[in-house]
Amino acid sequence: MTNIIRKDLTISKHKFILEIYIALEGASDITWEIFPEDYEACLYAFSNKKRIENVITKQYLYEPNKKGEDAPSRV
Repeated sequence: MTNIIRKDLTISKHKFILEIYIALEGASDITWEIFPEDYEACLYAFSNKKRIENVITKQYLYEPNKKGEDAPSRV
């Protein structure tokens, strides 16, 4: 699959690999997966699912809003 973007990221001192699938067949929106690099990151991800989802959505999937715009624009 050629439409995969891979990024290394750190959230609260835990390292993850983020894979963003731009044009996944059968999906209408951007799809992503996160892979923890170690056991501690795995435990953190399990306990903080909503926080990680918010960080990824705001910082990696969408561009920040400009003044006067309602919805975020896609990357």
